Amino acid sequence: MWPDLKLLNPIAFQVHADMTQVPLDLIPFHRWAFPDGTLWTSFYRVENGYLLRFPDLADFTVSNSGLEVVSYAVAGVSRQTVEHLYLNQVLPLALSRQFKLILHASAVEIENFAVAFLGMSGRGKSTLATSFATSGHRFLTDDGLQLEKADHGYIIQPSHPSIRLWDDSRLALMPETAQAAPPVDFTPKSRFLADNEVAYCDAARPLRCLYFLGEGDTNTISIEPVSGRDAMIELIKHSFLLDIEEREMLMHHFGQLTDLARIPMFFRLDYPREYEMLPQVRDVVIRHSALLK
Repeated sequence: MWPDLKLLNPIAFQVHADMTQVPLDLIPFHRWAFPDGTLWTSFYRVENGYLLRFPDLADFTVSNSGLEVVSYAVAGVSRQTVEHLYLNQVLPLALSRQFKLILHASAVEIENFAVAFLGMSGRGKSTLATSFATSGHRFLTDDGLQLEKADHGYIIQPSHPSIRLWDDSRLALMPETAQAAPPVDFTPKSRFLADNEVAYCDAARPLRCLYFLGEGDTNTISIEPVSGRDAMIELIKHSFLLDIEEREMLMHHFGQLTDLARIPMFFRLDYPREYEMLPQVRDVVIRHSALLK
């Protein structure tokens, strides 16, 4: 059973099925593409908001306020696929339109605090979050990390309770009894809903530290501090931002990142990408984050 979308956020979300993606007489102001150059998403400005096109899958319109999203699924595309696109791609962008601070990062709970992991796709954010979530700690998000400024630091809000994994990570980390979610049409990744096997934290937690994941070309586990300047560069690269050209949104977003980068809680974490090393990685992260109280 897919989680109730209405419980996850206050955004009004509608789904229309069996639509056709007609050619648009518009020029996209932004595009997302895979490393091989394959187009993933085109961003258009339309009356009263934005249109996001995922070729052969669905179109999504997002209101200027970010409070309303409507999807138009291509004929034959499953509702699970549309909802997955919404939760993992469109929702973080809509929240950014509300001037929320959203990062491509995973996060787990350690001693009632949140620890986040940020890195390029393939660096192991989901694998690391799963390793914690199946070993006595709860995860807050697999991606789409929402940060809110508080009196003393930042709060991480939980995201939807599911994790996506490639087959090698699934086989290495997931118990056979873990609850698999319905497949989607655009990725071979397996999805798992939170349950007794995959522990999930459904409450906000204060952020203790954020680790930028290294490339994994190493034989040892290492943690090194990252300066505010270097942290700012990484945060910019890994931000969800719907309109990358709107001056007001950009100014507000950079202000948010500047405030965040001033706090000395950023580190670079690197380790061999070997599954048998994950217990040691967890132990190092737990001990290191405890020193930051």
